[in-house]
Amino acid sequence: MQDYRKNNGLKRHILIVEDDRINREILANILSRDYAVHFAENGRQALDILREREFICSLILLDLMMPVMDGFRFMEEMKADDRLSSIPVIVMTSETDAEVRSIRMGAADFITKPYDMPEVILARCERIIELQEGKSIIHAAEKDNLTGLYTKDFFIEYIRQIEKYSPDEKKDILVLNIEHFHLINELYGRRQGDDVLICIAGLLMKLLDDPRDIGCRTEADYFYIFCHSGADHEKLLRDLLDGLAAAIPSIHVKLRMGIYPDVDKALTAENWIDRAKTACDRIRGDYSRSTAYYNNEFYERSKYHEKLINDIDNAIAARDLIVYYQPKYSIQGEKPTLRSAEALIRWKHPELGMISPGDFIPLFESNGLIQKLDHYVWTEAARQVGEWKRTYGISVPVSVNVSRMDIYYPKLRDDFKALLQANGLETNELMLEITESAYADNADQLVNVVENLRKDGFMIEMDDFGSGYSSLNMLTTIPIDALKMDMKFIRNMQRDTKSMKLVELILDIAGFLQVPVIAEGVETEEQLQLLKERGCDIIQGFYFSRPVPPAEFIPFIEKEVVRRAAQ
Repeated sequence: MQDYRKNNGLKRHILIVEDDRINREILANILSRDYAVHFAENGRQALDILREREFICSLILLDLMMPVMDGFRFMEEMKADDRLSSIPVIVMTSETDAEVRSIRMGAADFITKPYDMPEVILARCERIIELQEGKSIIHAAEKDNLTGLYTKDFFIEYIRQIEKYSPDEKKDILVLNIEHFHLINELYGRRQGDDVLICIAGLLMKLLDDPRDIGCRTEADYFYIFCHSGADHEKLLRDLLDGLAAAIPSIHVKLRMGIYPDVDKALTAENWIDRAKTACDRIRGDYSRSTAYYNNEFYERSKYHEKLINDIDNAIAARDLIVYYQPKYSIQGEKPTLRSAEALIRWKHPELGMISPGDFIPLFESNGLIQKLDHYVWTEAARQVGEWKRTYGISVPVSVNVSRMDIYYPKLRDDFKALLQANGLETNELMLEITESAYADNADQLVNVVENLRKDGFMIEMDDFGSGYSSLNMLTTIPIDALKMDMKFIRNMQRDTKSMKLVELILDIAGFLQVPVIAEGVETEEQLQLLKERGCDIIQGFYFSRPVPPAEFIPFIEKEVVRRAAQ
């Protein structure tokens, strides 16, 4: 800042408040080379100048004994005026007793009369101004302009300072976040969104009952809290929600809280925040709970997930990800016949062994890596179908999953066409499964993508039909070629009348739409017969085979080759 002023010829402004003309001239001679100097002959005149000023005053040099209004009264008036109270004052006096009183009233320094040491006066003025400017910059950076809570950098620094003086006290870190805050801004406007943030900050400052508890606002709608252990944090969350509902009844706000209790003092404050934030983010979109605790089990799980995320590229390169195939059989003929298969991913990790898809698929769906995984499966499945076709002379179509992330991929159709061309396949040999939950995300986008894929000749299967609320509604707008019935209906249909009725209803709907139904999770002969009697076309499940690696799928193909040759 000092270099900027010098380079641009800018000077700070100093107001000299002194009734003696000679003293004013002496100070002017000392200061005018480096500063823009202004004068007042008493406290009243000085206040008028400051309140009507067209300049920003950096320092006031104040005589104490003056007519009309003396220096002490002037400092009282300044202190009571928010616009003036931050301007530093150097008192000019030769009376030692006045120094103590001046300090108590807020004076920053003293210059002793007579003014016979110009270099000392210049040095003191420069030091006080720089200290005040530094303090102003710190103050501006210390607090969030909107909410008045600490900014993240100062929040962390205050934690460090608190820990110096109370290292043995147990502390917790809380991270609060507003669920879908962007929707509040979009629906009600940014001003209303700001009102929500301000209200939360005000409630936090009111509800944190220990003066050593501090709060911070960062990343738009995240709030951090450093507080003593033992408090009822879930009650704090309820009180916040009650306060918000009372203050802003027109907006429904859902908060979630991540809690890292009894923080590990061997870690840094940044580590504490990261752990609480991890807990908070893990329940994003989970409307069944609002709080999550970070503990050792959580920590180990997070490390495990982090390792899976870090190892995905190596797994693809080393082909540790293996595509398994589960056969699907047509059951309406005299004997079941191989119809197709579903591609299912398995991970044989070099250190962790076989990893359940339930561990890594939801993880990759949440962080966007599912698209990379899907592309790998598509490539492997297309290659395998082409290889079987060339080797055995028959086509075994394979279904591959298309996740909700893939729907937004602009080159989706081009990539599928390239895979077919590279492996000598037709569009009906690589079928596309779209999970029902994807149908609820962006209906317009999905309809457009599905219609274009069907125009290209691809077969579209709605996976997990019946597992969500969107099924029937989406069937009226999105063309499909098959329904995959959610396996929970199959599991319960023999002991639950409602499940059996739903199975029959789904089969009736499919009959009306003239599309086949694929029943997943069939494990027994009884289930097969019940489904066959009610008109189900295709089944998939352990009754025929669990998912198997490519080499173990070959006997199914060979058996089908023999069956066809015998016809």
